Amino acid sequence: MTATRRKRLRRAALLLFCLGLAIACYPALSNWARNAMQAADSRRYAVEQSREGSSGQSELNALYRQMQAYNKRLCEEGQKLTDPFSYEEPSFDLTQFGLKDNIVGYLSIPKLGLQLPVYLGASRENLRKGAVHLSQTSLPIGGDSTNAVIAAHRGLASQEMFLHIDRLEIGDEVHFANFREELHYRVAEIEIIAPDDIQKVLIQPGRDLLTLVTCHPYPTTRQRYVVYCERAENEA
Repeated sequence: MTATRRKRLRRAALLLFCLGLAIACYPALSNWARNAMQAADSRRYAVEQSREGSSGQSELNALYRQMQAYNKRLCEEGQKLTDPFSYEEPSFDLTQFGLKDNIVGYLSIPKLGLQLPVYLGASRENLRKGAVHLSQTSLPIGGDSTNAVIAAHRGLASQEMFLHIDRLEIGDEVHFANFREELHYRVAEIEIIAPDDIQKVLIQPGRDLLTLVTCHPYPTTRQRYVVYCERAENEA
């Protein structure tokens, strides 16, 4: 074998190695980049709400009152749930109140280094972009006898989402920043349920809950992994 041929083979081997390394690193790099972008979006979201003028703030106050009334009706009149992933229609059109893309807030899980926008309505498009709020569950503004259910995929090629949700333990922090305030929760319970076990995600009287739901076991959809997070007022 000539020196020139050996040199070409070494270059080809190096090229293949670099290509393989790039493919192997893509999910991690893509997830890191997406998390960084979403963290920046979350900060911008908070700043935009804090800068709202009196007119805009008046609209958001009206939205907040409507959400409170919606949550009260759900608690008093009951919820119409089947499979949690079947609710694509959003509860509200937030764009009418100046909230872009129907984003109701941002979910943050410090232990997982995770920050996700939360869209109203569990449509396929919204699930590709971030986490979703399931209609017919309490809107994520907190309050007595509420249970806001947030769902997300167990990972996509470009971002992990709820891939490592099973790393959460009792007592871990979970935060939700809506257009009005940041709500602080701690993991209280963890369960694995059947997709049609709707009773497990209903409002629980007297509790202020944020419930995280995803498919299980990864990468199947046979069951649901459910993390119940309870409001921690002393950390507000």
